[in-house]
Amino acid sequence: MKALVLSGGTGTRLRPFTHTGAKQLIPVANKPILFYVLEDIKECDITDVGIIVGHTKDEVKNAVEDGSKFGLKVTYIEQDKPAGLAHAVKIAKDFLKDDRFVMYLGDNILKNGIKDLYEEYKNSKYDALISLCHVPNPQQFGVAEMEGDKVIRLVEKPKEPKTDLALVGVYFFNSTIFDAVGKLKPSWRNELEITEAIQGLIDSNHAVHAKIVTGWWKDTGTSQDILAVNQLVLMDLKSSLKGKIEQNVNIIGNVDIGENTIIKEGTRIRGPVIIGDNCTIGPNTYVGPYTSIGDNTTIIGGEIECSIIIGETHINCGKRIIDSLIGKNSIIGSIKEQLPESGYKLIIGENCTISL
Repeated sequence: MKALVLSGGTGTRLRPFTHTGAKQLIPVANKPILFYVLEDIKECDITDVGIIVGHTKDEVKNAVEDGSKFGLKVTYIEQDKPAGLAHAVKIAKDFLKDDRFVMYLGDNILKNGIKDLYEEYKNSKYDALISLCHVPNPQQFGVAEMEGDKVIRLVEKPKEPKTDLALVGVYFFNSTIFDAVGKLKPSWRNELEITEAIQGLIDSNHAVHAKIVTGWWKDTGTSQDILAVNQLVLMDLKSSLKGKIEQNVNIIGNVDIGENTIIKEGTRIRGPVIIGDNCTIGPNTYVGPYTSIGDNTTIIGGEIECSIIIGETHINCGKRIIDSLIGKNSIIGSIKEQLPESGYKLIIGENCTISL
């Protein structure tokens, strides 16, 4: 079996970050989202992986390289413009050939990975296996209607959904999907829709089954989604203190501190918190729960909580920052101003300088 990973797209909902980088490389708990996907694939003993790349291809290639650090062999497949998930399948045909494959969206994260889905499909004669998750807002997703474990209908973002079963971004196919894709016409979005291709399989009496995923699933399409999944991942964090801890530092809960990082006097850290390598935190700084701080970051004074600092950032503003996503190479300074009661919420792209 092979894997097809989608790492193209424009990421319009994640601007300004996607003006300067790939959305799939935004870190969650200090690890790019795409790396979680590749690790899930390796856990299934799949080693031959095609990655669909678009205008951020250079950044993706620099991060993943040939895939050997994940135990994978990676082939890059260029998509000149975003044209739908089914289009990605279509242009990957030469790579996939007649092999069965898993298609995994590079901005999705599943708590329990895809091993159970893989095992079920590998041991079945299904033409396709889709993954589903109960969601409170099914009208925002492709929705499946079922008879037992067999899929009878897929509807893309229905106004009045008949179920709460949303399509998760993990699909298993055999070569019958290519005929279904070949019959598609562009949708109103001018894209080839994978839901329509799967519906074509259903209508042609191919065996399309579904499995409901266990644990949480997140499509990290917005900054709020990324902050939410950061919290979920950090819930399972294990403590590891590799850096230097000065006197009069208070650390509570599970905290992971990287190499060559210094936690200076008077600082309080309440986990779960992960801090990368070569950072300086403090003096007299508070880092609250569900915060991820990337490599080469300095924070002097103030408070930060429930936030992601991607890295290479300097913060010295003496203010309270919460629920924020802060891009690389940012500088946050201070001006004399009364602190808002609840704290500042920031969405800051790369290479920004601001004063609070």
